[in-house]
Amino acid sequence: MTKNIRSSTLTRTRLIAAASQVFASLGVQGATTREIARVAGVNEVTLFRHFASKEQLLKAVIENALTLQIEALAHPETWTQNLRVDLRRYAKLYNSMLEAQEDLIRTFIGEAKRHPEAAKQVIQEAVQPLSEKLIAYLQSCQKNGTVRPEFDPVPAVDMFTGMLLAGMLCHNAKLKNKNYSRDEYIDTCVDIFVRGISLAPVPVLSTNSIHN
Repeated sequence: MTKNIRSSTLTRTRLIAAASQVFASLGVQGATTREIARVAGVNEVTLFRHFASKEQLLKAVIENALTLQIEALAHPETWTQNLRVDLRRYAKLYNSMLEAQEDLIRTFIGEAKRHPEAAKQVIQEAVQPLSEKLIAYLQSCQKNGTVRPEFDPVPAVDMFTGMLLAGMLCHNAKLKNKNYSRDEYIDTCVDIFVRGISLAPVPVLSTNSIHN
């Protein structure tokens, strides 16, 4: 029984890895369950035993990419309630996910207007828990008086993650020579965001605090 469970888990893992590769190279519309099964080294019947549709596979791929971030935000006690410390940790984790899934992300962006409605809904549902956890954290900060009460966390989270996404895409595309590092960009995003939402004055970001 244990052997069968382990085998099933390994097959599921291979299918998710294969789907990630195929979605990244062929896009959501171009990817087929037959091609995903071929890359995974299984037959299509086996694929459908684990995933009822291509959309289910897409959701699994996205959720797998977000696992590290969701797990890191799953336990409220791990938040320090220091905005800069917590948001920097979040930003580093988020950037790691973006870089690990860069090919897939660029594919989604490139064909965003061509995504069938079912695929759009899957993507939105898969990323929603991650956004909700950060929104809930910022709302708790409003209650304890560290974040401005009139501030709306929902669009702010989109803005914050959008800055991180833009930075990763530009940095890895090497569109121009830049005299700052990836970490310096992330810390600048965090600093600007924290200053914009904080109720109390924020200390000046020092070189030492960036690397601590």
